[in-house]
Amino acid sequence: MNLKELTTLLRDCAGVDEGVDLDGDVLDVPFDELGYDSLAVLQVTGVIERDYKIQLSDDTVAEATTPRLLLEFINEQLGAAPVANAA
Repeated sequence: MNLKELTTLLRDCAGVDEGVDLDGDVLDVPFDELGYDSLAVLQVTGVIERDYKIQLSDDTVAEATTPRLLLEFINEQLGAAPVANAA
């Protein structure tokens, strides 16, 4: 999974706050600064788990405070390469 796929899911599942540019360099911006609380992130990870048939623990999701961290956990479960840049 890449950043574009993740930001699309964020928009679709939880919307987007005014003034937040999810198309910018947001890999290391905390989810709360992007306008997403833990419930929104859980909602998105639920969709990812269902669609990609993976399982992420609640502790793992709680540790994923930025898109980069969440993508690393997701891609680890998928057996994909680590996230390098905004790809």
